Amino acid sequence: MIFLASKSPRRKQLLSKITGDFETLDINVEEVPQPGEAPEDYVLRVAMDKANMAKRRTHEGDIVIAADTEVALNGTIMGKPANENDAIDMLGRLSGKSHEVISAVIILSDKLAYRINKSMVYFRQTTEQERQWYCKTYSPLDKAGAYGIQDGAAAFIDRFEGSYSGVMGLPLNETRQLLQQSGLMLK
Repeated sequence: MIFLASKSPRRKQLLSKITGDFETLDINVEEVPQPGEAPEDYVLRVAMDKANMAKRRTHEGDIVIAADTEVALNGTIMGKPANENDAIDMLGRLSGKSHEVISAVIILSDKLAYRINKSMVYFRQTTEQERQWYCKTYSPLDKAGAYGIQDGAAAFIDRFEGSYSGVMGLPLNETRQLLQQSGLMLK
């Protein structure tokens, strides 16, 4: 059996594009960067924590998929906003700048395999009114960097380089490769 160690509806939606044969496990791990921790190391550690926690709830032979995504501005981890004002502030810091979105995906069965996906996102200059509108209209509090590329924040993005699904939270190309290496036949 395949288990997705995530409560994210976006990850569930993305994984269903390559396999419909999985169940989700609601996993809660602490998502706090350690002092001096690089964004890539952070997402890998958090994804590993999720995978390990989920694996303890599954049976031998089951496959666990876990992922974590983070927005990094000038090498600094942004995290998820604490409240709407924090979200508006985060979007203001991203306004008119480029930032990196880093996703780690882990497949844990009898073996461990993982991939890191990095994308660059370029925000146009946004206004305070636009940022407030976004935060009132969408749900920025459960998203790294306070935005989702798949929702109204798409209007803030001039362009991006990399993986759309990776920016959303589960890089499908890397996930498919890892599952195929595990011997699974996919859609």
